[in-house]
Amino acid sequence: MISVIIPTLNEAKNLAALIGVWRAELVTSEIIVADAYSLDGTAAVAESFGARVVLSEPGRGRQLHEGARGAKGDVLLFLHADSVFPEGGLGAIDKALADDPKIPGGNFRLLFDGDDGFSRWLEGFYAWIRARGIYYGDSGIFVRRDVYERIGPIRPLALMEDLDFVRRLEKSGPTCCISNPALTTSSRRFEGRRPAAIVWGWIKIHALYYLGVKPERLARLYDSERLRAAV
Repeated sequence: MISVIIPTLNEAKNLAALIGVWRAELVTSEIIVADAYSLDGTAAVAESFGARVVLSEPGRGRQLHEGARGAKGDVLLFLHADSVFPEGGLGAIDKALADDPKIPGGNFRLLFDGDDGFSRWLEGFYAWIRARGIYYGDSGIFVRRDVYERIGPIRPLALMEDLDFVRRLEKSGPTCCISNPALTTSSRRFEGRRPAAIVWGWIKIHALYYLGVKPERLARLYDSERLRAAV
């Protein structure tokens, strides 16, 4: 069984579309929504689709950590609420892990739903860094349960909780990137921001991360960079 863990904060609209996809999946799954006390009825929407709701303090790392604690599946899939999950995606995960027992986990090739040139550039950039073992939670990270327990859980960090986990996952064995079907994520985080400033902010945050700057400080810097990149 695959446990799908989705962190949410006021994502009722996106969640309804996302969860509906799994009705056509042939792979057995459970859906765990780790909700940060949303005010828009997110928890009610999740429960109406049969999902289990786990309440958590805000913070994606903390929410994913709490959601995974109660998961029952032998595979965990961490998914953002603004994703467009592809039809047959769970089956693709199941097949990839069944075909090669050495694969500890992986992610999906990432597409962006924006129709602008920067979204297309981002798709190429994400493919380039994926080839170098760098990917993030928006690409649908999945992992075998026994591997997750062995390398340690997603940590409740203020920022970079996904990359922190991916670095440990990459050391555990040859991961896979499912290219077909691909997963689509929202470009909304880039709306109203200058592309050059976005790229510069990414470089700065990652350089400081690899230099060992604490996640709390990185989170504050990330917020200031988002404001600075505004058009």
